Amino acid sequence: MSGVNNDAEYKFKQQLGEGCHALVDGYGTSYGYTPSLAAGIVFCSLFGVSMLIHFAQMVWKRQWWCIVFILGCITELLGWGARTWSAECPYNGNAFLMQISTLIIAPTFFTAGIYVILGRFIHLLGPETSILSPKLYLWIFVTCDVVSLVVQAVGGGMASIEVNKVNGNTAPGTHTMVAGIVFQLVSITVFVFFAADFVRRTLRMRVLQTMTTTVVPLLCAMIFSILCIYVRSIYRTIELSQGWSGYLITHQVYFIVLDGAMMVLAVGIFNVFHPGWLLPKSTVKPFHEQIHSPGATEMQFI
Repeated sequence: MSGVNNDAEYKFKQQLGEGCHALVDGYGTSYGYTPSLAAGIVFCSLFGVSMLIHFAQMVWKRQWWCIVFILGCITELLGWGARTWSAECPYNGNAFLMQISTLIIAPTFFTAGIYVILGRFIHLLGPETSILSPKLYLWIFVTCDVVSLVVQAVGGGMASIEVNKVNGNTAPGTHTMVAGIVFQLVSITVFVFFAADFVRRTLRMRVLQTMTTTVVPLLCAMIFSILCIYVRSIYRTIELSQGWSGYLITHQVYFIVLDGAMMVLAVGIFNVFHPGWLLPKSTVKPFHEQIHSPGATEMQFI
């Protein structure tokens, strides 16, 4: 009889996951809660507005590389759209899988934009300001992001398939997903170290004093965005390490504040301090020439 009951329960869960059903007593959702409809609408609106502003700024200033911010906003929009869908259809498996996949991918577009901005700063202020060249930043950290995404996507897919099964084993998928996000956290930590070293060198060399007044606000915006993404990565690492029934993952407020809000701030800051408006046109400044002159000593820039 137990086998028959299990089969019936499995079929019932399948029906719940394939359609749009209201909450049923005794059957929890894959989230551990019902996603907030209001939060979904708010974040869809915020990312939609940011996307439109970024598009206008990109076209106006012809900074085509800024499309990474637009792609990130679109991906976030899809993810929060899926959570809005889940607010109405809390058991739908497609909505759950869609929000997992897209909200994992989205921050990678924002970090790619930050890598480009840091590279522009290095070109502007001179190679002495950085341990790595701009190209190496892109190659190393974008590669790390891609590897992390693939691992997380595979793990997320494995776990989401099992989570709606009767006695489904989500452990392999969860462990794979955690491995991917830990790798991403390590990668971002290393990047934060390099970015901090860049800031230290520019302050020690006092090159910012010779730059236009627009450079410092953009540098501060870049640092702020990095910190927001870093906070989100720490949160997601702890969240997933607790498992699908852990405290963080089953309490929506943490996801709203430490994922959604952090990502809005990370991309929205560049709507206010946009690279197209703030990065100087010239790549060589008088002080940059001065530090490469024969009279300059290497020790004064260490």
